[in-house]
Amino acid sequence: MRDYGHEGQIGAEDDLQDYVKSLVSCFREVRRVLRSDGTFWLNIANTYTSGGRAWRDSDAKNKGRAMSYRPDTPEGLKPKDLIGVAWMVAMALQLDGWYLRSDIIWHKPNCQPESVKDRVTVSHEYLFMFSKSENYYFDQEAIKETTADGKSKKNKRTVWAINTEPCKEAHFAVFPRALVRPCILAGSPKGGVVLDPFFGSGTVGVVAIETDRRCVGVEAKPDYVKIAKDRIMSANRPLLTECL
Repeated sequence: MRDYGHEGQIGAEDDLQDYVKSLVSCFREVRRVLRSDGTFWLNIANTYTSGGRAWRDSDAKNKGRAMSYRPDTPEGLKPKDLIGVAWMVAMALQLDGWYLRSDIIWHKPNCQPESVKDRVTVSHEYLFMFSKSENYYFDQEAIKETTADGKSKKNKRTVWAINTEPCKEAHFAVFPRALVRPCILAGSPKGGVVLDPFFGSGTVGVVAIETDRRCVGVEAKPDYVKIAKDRIMSANRPLLTECL
């Protein structure tokens, strides 16, 4: 759904199954280095087939949406079909050995408007929680929600209403810190190490600082490495950062 202008980028595959396989292969390496009691949180959206369009024009409200290429309609699907790629990836990861523990809906109250007239506007993405083993670290207390009467706490639900968050340094998709924070709080202890293999603008690193964790970030594009470093340097706690 984005053209990051980097050779070999994941997401530019001509075949949908190659995209799924690329992510499965990448996250297989994540599982290899993850602690046995670790968790893996994946934010991924669904998308539609291109309807035969070979490119996507720039958008004044979101310049990062412009694309110089659009893959053909995948075999077995029709123009304008909802692909369901988020669930395709989730199920492929499950078959590859991950424990699929939760599907969370990230509801975006301030979602970007769409000009479509023959379907409803998309205002959500998925956040899948996986584990490496049957027993794993999960701090439910750290992310409990306040009840409606404000008198007690309840387990966090699977629909999270979180506004998108602008990043003045970047024009591409940036997920908000409020989406990352519960994942880090529940999935790691203070002083633990968080790995982000698609570091981008460094949001995970910033939240790691704010929650007293350390972070290893992997990012292929030099421009984004610089943005991430600048954001991390503006944070107020020390961070272990690896940019590979």
